[in-house]
Amino acid sequence: MYQQRLFWSSLFSIISFPILALAWFAILGLVRWYIKQRRSAEKALQSAKIQLEEANESLEFKVQERTMQLREANTQIIALNDSLKDDNVRMKSELNVTRQIQQKILPKKEELLQIESLDIAGFMQPASEIGGDYYDIISSNGRVKIGIGDVTGHGLESGMLMLMAQTSIRTLLENNETDPQKFLNTLNQTIYHNVKRMESDKNMTLCLLDYENGRVRISGQHEEILIIRRGGMVQKIDTMELGFPIGLEEEISHFVAYADLQLLPGDVIVLYTDGITEAENANGEFYGLKRLTQLAKDNWQKSAEEIKQAVIDDLWQYIGDRNLLDDITLVVLKQKSMPTVTDFANDLALC
Repeated sequence: MYQQRLFWSSLFSIISFPILALAWFAILGLVRWYIKQRRSAEKALQSAKIQLEEANESLEFKVQERTMQLREANTQIIALNDSLKDDNVRMKSELNVTRQIQQKILPKKEELLQIESLDIAGFMQPASEIGGDYYDIISSNGRVKIGIGDVTGHGLESGMLMLMAQTSIRTLLENNETDPQKFLNTLNQTIYHNVKRMESDKNMTLCLLDYENGRVRISGQHEEILIIRRGGMVQKIDTMELGFPIGLEEEISHFVAYADLQLLPGDVIVLYTDGITEAENANGEFYGLKRLTQLAKDNWQKSAEEIKQAVIDDLWQYIGDRNLLDDITLVVLKQKSMPTVTDFANDLALC
């Protein structure tokens, strides 16, 4: 019995030893694999840590660099803003000077009162600091030159063109140029070459009226001219066939024509720019030529100043709170009583 137990014990020891050895080698292999994987993970973690630190340092450098760039840009923007403010102040000052010049060269009330045969009233309101509308009334040696025009657009360029036209007209008058064709063609060539030199695309409509002792000669292309005869009868003169836009072509003499009319005491001429007829109300509707004509007709018996003011008051009421989209100009001329033979005889007797 003892020997049998010893046999089985020895047999079990012989069989279990290889199994235990294999188990030991397996455990040892697992430990080595674990250590290897851990070392690999530690190396990867260390590498990631180094990369992260490098990335942080690079990011911090980039942030500092970007911050410096933004500071420099901000400094430049502030400097540019200050420069723009200075330029705006200077530009506003220059525009203000130009606007004052425009206002100063308009006909003075004292000049208009010296024209004995005509009752005259004028109004001009630019849509911006500098207007592109033109009107002038010049009296010389018993003759009166009335001009009205509209430069395309408004602003500094348009205002400069308006001043050029005013100066050119006065210069031609000083040189006693009376022929409508020569007058307008010479004026046009002056404006045309100046516009080309400015590299601008501006041009202008211009109508000139030559008045003497009740007779009026009209030349040049602009808006329709309204004549309200004594009693309220309305006559319109289309100026489209009397000229050509100034500054658009170099030679316009073959386009220039004229129309003559005779004014009787109480007759009224109304000149205007499209800033009036195309002024819009709150619904976007134009003031229109029909409304202007009716208003002039209803007030023909009043003075030129009263007719002008009636139109302007009605226009402001029509526009309401809307801003002006274009310059507006209005000129009203009314024929006074004509000198009689007795008046001339009395004047001679006084001499």
